[in-house]
Amino acid sequence: MTTPKQIGLLSLPVFVAALGYFVDVYDLLLFTIVRQPSVLSIGSTMETIIVDSAHIINWQMSGLLIGGILWGVLGDKKGRLKVLFGSILLYSLANILTSFVQNVDQYAYCRFIGGIGLAGELGAGITLVSEMLPKNKRGIGTSMVAGIGLFGAVFAYFTFKFTNDWRLCYQIGGVLGFFLLILRVRVAESFMFESAKLAHIDKGNFLMFFNNSARFKKYIKAILIGLPTWFVIGVMVNYSNKFASTLYGINLIDSGRSIMLAYVGIAIGDLLIGYISQYFKSRKKALLLFYSLSIIGMIAFFSPYNNNDSRMYMICAFMGFSTGFWAIFNQMAAEQFGTNLRATAATTIPNMVRGALPLINFLFLDILQKQMGWNIVQSGMFTGGIIMLVTLIAFYYTEETYHKDLDYLENDHPLP
Repeated sequence: MTTPKQIGLLSLPVFVAALGYFVDVYDLLLFTIVRQPSVLSIGSTMETIIVDSAHIINWQMSGLLIGGILWGVLGDKKGRLKVLFGSILLYSLANILTSFVQNVDQYAYCRFIGGIGLAGELGAGITLVSEMLPKNKRGIGTSMVAGIGLFGAVFAYFTFKFTNDWRLCYQIGGVLGFFLLILRVRVAESFMFESAKLAHIDKGNFLMFFNNSARFKKYIKAILIGLPTWFVIGVMVNYSNKFASTLYGINLIDSGRSIMLAYVGIAIGDLLIGYISQYFKSRKKALLLFYSLSIIGMIAFFSPYNNNDSRMYMICAFMGFSTGFWAIFNQMAAEQFGTNLRATAATTIPNMVRGALPLINFLFLDILQKQMGWNIVQSGMFTGGIIMLVTLIAFYYTEETYHKDLDYLENDHPLP
């Protein structure tokens, strides 16, 4: 295969990928931030808001799972840029449509469309940047994309606080997406993808992750090493006000503010982890450092030290920072597979992690609390322990990819 044309860290593809993920995160977290006022304004009540909110977010997560496979396959078959254009066009239109919904079902369907669109943004962007940067700068480039992009959650929080109009917030997200489309016109396609098009080999075949035992194990491990991110955000931070009630009683915790502070921490962590990986010359050593910080954060969260609102907010920010390995996690997903499967891997793997949240909630809520009668703190401690155990086992058996040359293809060998 031919030598890839390489770019710099401050090049247009890196900037556009970062801005694309910024808009992606803005839209992904916006519902969490505007959930209560938006759902109440279209006919829900305080008695039905939990059920209605779960209905909407489940549709969005279903869209992410479906979109992850769809865009991943298209990214390897048709090109990384086509996915970037198609995904942002779809979720920008979904944002505009969401601003006009009049009932819960319409809201859910629009978020489903938005979820499909959102699923393609990060994977295609990370794949494009990874293939165009020299291997000694891939980690830093990915950190820049994820770190800058994750501030989209902070922007969403303050946009709603400033406007106090959830419909306008969705419209702003749509306009940002259309602006991004203009910037992307000048971005070139990955040279590795253009070279791989000439090879007579299967491209973007999702089933190839399951028809080879070594590749299947690698794919599953790539998903499992990312589980702590969405446990921390989707359970610990999202329910921080409910945890506070059990941990120390009366509180004024705003879970939206907790999420905003956690995402500030995540963004800072993601900006730093690329340089840490560069310093260690290892993806795994950097990841292990952040896993250690995550365990410290969880211990602090459930300890007697967490006994007032200020400390709860501070711990949420620290836990966010400790899970700021989303960049390296996605980087490793892209680096572990050949060019003909790379976009499929880098797009489906993070969305599989996002899609694992309902399963985590099933253990945390349905089994431990509803069936076994545990309180929220006991359930959180047990669920967190299980997730970290599974994650560390998967991490131990995951390959190091720091020095890996990405200019190769996956051959379709059947399962022995």
